[in-house]
Amino acid sequence: MAQISGGLSMLKVIESRLPLSEKKIAQYIQNHPDAAVTMTAQELGESSNSSSAAVVRLCKSMKLSSFQDLKMRIAGDLQQNDSFEYRDIQVNEPVVNIIDQMTYNTVSMISETKDYIQKEKIETALEWLESSSKIIIYGIGASGIIAYDCQQKFLRVGLNSYYFEDPHLTLTTLAHCGPDDLAIFISFSGETKETINILKQAKKLKVRTLGITKYGKSPMSDLVDCAIYSSPKKEAISRSAATSTRIAQLHIIDILFMSYVSKNFQETIDSIDKSKKLVENDND
Repeated sequence: MAQISGGLSMLKVIESRLPLSEKKIAQYIQNHPDAAVTMTAQELGESSNSSSAAVVRLCKSMKLSSFQDLKMRIAGDLQQNDSFEYRDIQVNEPVVNIIDQMTYNTVSMISETKDYIQKEKIETALEWLESSSKIIIYGIGASGIIAYDCQQKFLRVGLNSYYFEDPHLTLTTLAHCGPDDLAIFISFSGETKETINILKQAKKLKVRTLGITKYGKSPMSDLVDCAIYSSPKKEAISRSAATSTRIAQLHIIDILFMSYVSKNFQETIDSIDKSKKLVENDND
């Protein structure tokens, strides 16, 4: 089984929003991770001046299946030995340093995102993709690039997908959707005003909603029927452009796409071959 991690960063992200009983446990784990991974729920509750019931509630707040899952993630964190720091570039930094740093940032973001993706959420998304007559995809700015990539992938395998940069066109298309359709919303922050406004309209129409966003509480994670999370790690300080976060979102789209292809293998391969031949003939 592949090693999972991310437990400590998940605790850090949600700590401020936890009730006091769970916050005590979260703080104890972050301060004493080596000890926490050897404890039972009862022992951890007592050591943090809380309770075993609060330990169970904390795991639910983190959207984890069990205390054992949390301990495995923390154990994975303790085994990691990063030689690079996820950071911004500096003025006049040598190109070789930028190559190393940007490569590390991207690999780190994808690796952490793997630990936040729950297979149950992917399976739910696959069921919806298979049963939806229309799929509306929306993202703005850098997330719009991911939305466009998502559309072109889904179209290649015969999924009736729509992506528009214009929010009004998106709403116009969404107006003709219902419970048998799917709306996919992409926003790393989960707070983008335009995206949330369209998401609210989708909810009013009772369209199934899937969100691709960072781990943690946000307007998007509160509203969507199903959320697939990427690592909450933010971009470097300058935020001149979305780089690693964009790669993490693309990674999730690729996982959805390849999972759909695998589950509907012959049908999707035939569809891909058909579209490929049409494009090749158009170039003749």
